[in-house]
Amino acid sequence: MYNEIFSQITNAANKRNLRDSTIHAYCTSVAHFLKYTDKSIDALTTDDVDTFLTEKRLSGISPETYNHYHSGIRFFYKKVLKMNWDDDDIPRMKRDRSLPIVLTKAEISAILDATPNLKHKAMIATMYSGGLRVSEVTHLHYDDISRTNKTIHIRDGKSRFDRYTLLADRTLEILTEYWFKCGRPTGILFPNQWTGDYLTSSGPRLELKKAVNRAGLPKDIHSHCLRHSFATHLLEDGVDIRYIQSLLGHRSPKSTEIYLHISNKTLIGIHSPFDKKGGDKNG
Repeated sequence: MYNEIFSQITNAANKRNLRDSTIHAYCTSVAHFLKYTDKSIDALTTDDVDTFLTEKRLSGISPETYNHYHSGIRFFYKKVLKMNWDDDDIPRMKRDRSLPIVLTKAEISAILDATPNLKHKAMIATMYSGGLRVSEVTHLHYDDISRTNKTIHIRDGKSRFDRYTLLADRTLEILTEYWFKCGRPTGILFPNQWTGDYLTSSGPRLELKKAVNRAGLPKDIHSHCLRHSFATHLLEDGVDIRYIQSLLGHRSPKSTEIYLHISNKTLIGIHSPFDKKGGDKNG
């Protein structure tokens, strides 16, 4: 029904190198909006957006969901319809955001100690060592690990924004043990044991939850906490925020650059927080 519109949104988003997940979210939000208005594209106004979002807000949806709608429709109006959009007239919903959960290095060591499966242990260590998302660690290949440069190569699925991040000595030790004892994979680093293909994200998330429970830590700890902890520990160690943004693969909306790229040479001298003594269980 909205295929032509979705195509226009996708084309505009691809020009800006937006992720597939973002494009899908934009299309979904716009579909809800168009179904609500039941108007032709030429008849749409910003008043329609205000009415739609006001009704959503009054329905009691969360600020996060509201802002997802706002972002998708805003992109549609500005980049596809080429219409004026005033953020003061149609503001995002403010939200009281709790600070992300940051684990101590001792807690991370406790999680690893509570992970008996070597493959799962290697994945958890890798996520913290370089601040990887679950989807990134499941898509690693053997060649992405550089023992020489102590880096991890993160390849974007669409080859848009490859980056390098840190490989801790402690993680390399765990990875080496895993590699020798678990089949010596030369393609996908953490393959599905049954199909040989990439693991889904749900498996590592579940295994982390199990380890958290075995370690007796709060149940609200999730995989992204490892990424938060990586960034926070680096910041506490005095690493420049621009390097951290690049290591995480973050795009800053306030910057004209999509990514702050760093080369392998730039990584020399920056150590993963996993190599700090505070990560020792008794440290």
